[in-house]
Amino acid sequence: MFKRDWDRRTCAKRGHVTYAPTEPELAARLHATTAVGDAWRCLRCGDFALGAPHGSGPAQDAPLVPRGKALRDLFILRFLAVERVLRGILILIVAWAVWKFSNSQDAVHRIFDENLTVFKPVTDHFHWDLEHSPIVDTIRKTFDYKKNTLLIVAGALVAYALIEIVEAVGLWLGKRWAEYLTVVATAAFLPLEGYELHEHVSVVKICTLLLNIAAVLWIMLSKRLFGLRGGVVAFEAERHSASLLEVEQAAGTLPHPSAGAHTRA
Repeated sequence: MFKRDWDRRTCAKRGHVTYAPTEPELAARLHATTAVGDAWRCLRCGDFALGAPHGSGPAQDAPLVPRGKALRDLFILRFLAVERVLRGILILIVAWAVWKFSNSQDAVHRIFDENLTVFKPVTDHFHWDLEHSPIVDTIRKTFDYKKNTLLIVAGALVAYALIEIVEAVGLWLGKRWAEYLTVVATAAFLPLEGYELHEHVSVVKICTLLLNIAAVLWIMLSKRLFGLRGGVVAFEAERHSASLLEVEQAAGTLPHPSAGAHTRA
């Protein structure tokens, strides 16, 4: 069964990340001498890469490079970030439309009533009462809203869109505060989404609700938020246990690659 190698896939796109620890024994296990020059083991994928290391210093100061499960989780977070930013942009467009409508409410009302008569012969042919249809009634109700009410709605939509965009930026950067914000903000709107689904069922609404529920549960459990599964202490321990340098240090005795070992440029 094909299994995606997230570590090598990321290194193929972004390049290897190498580090030379000052501890002699650890450095010896991460370094190899080849016929074409020195090679250092990549902190992400574990392959040896030719050339000078990207950094050096004590092992405890080595960069914590996402790898394995952490790298896969980061990919999922960035998928959610893209979804959030697209949703934020869409909400901003809706907010702009509401604001625009509030400034020309009477004109839009007049245009709507004038053009509604164009479709009346067609709807009459199919015996559909266009004048009293739910869609037309809903649109007409918006014409009765006061301008101040519409401005408040537009402002609330802008605030919601900004929260979505802030979430997106934080998730893309893998920030823990963004994970908390995403869980709280998404969970707060779940009852509203459930109510809207109860009022009118649609495939889009069902998919959106299921995606948001799955996102909340996945982030809470995988990132150990709100003390779940050991909380932040267990989360940090898991992150650091994935560091190749710490794995190498804990291993103590790893077979050293020979001079003719396979290397990656």
